[in-house]
Amino acid sequence: MVVQQKIEQKLAAAFSPVFLDVINESHMHNVPAGSESHFKVTVVTQGFEGKRLLARHRSVNQVLADELKNDIHALAIHTYTESEWHELNGQSPVSPPCHGGSNLDS
Repeated sequence: MVVQQKIEQKLAAAFSPVFLDVINESHMHNVPAGSESHFKVTVVTQGFEGKRLLARHRSVNQVLADELKNDIHALAIHTYTESEWHELNGQSPVSPPCHGGSNLDS
């Protein structure tokens, strides 16, 4: 859980979120057991107030640039202000099932 912990620490330090959820979704993909390559992050912070979605996602990508370069294969990003989060009743979207295959399938 080393990668997940790094993600959590970096996002918490960068955004001081009122809510932060980092889920390792690697088990939903065709990767070896115990992998840390596919993540879903939900960040709720007033720091996103007045920022467009693209700017929010870019800021998360910037904070996690090293992990994206070296460890993370896929990152689902959900960013909200407190009011947006309350409108969603504190629920981020469910990730769709993986339809990808393995290189071994060909």
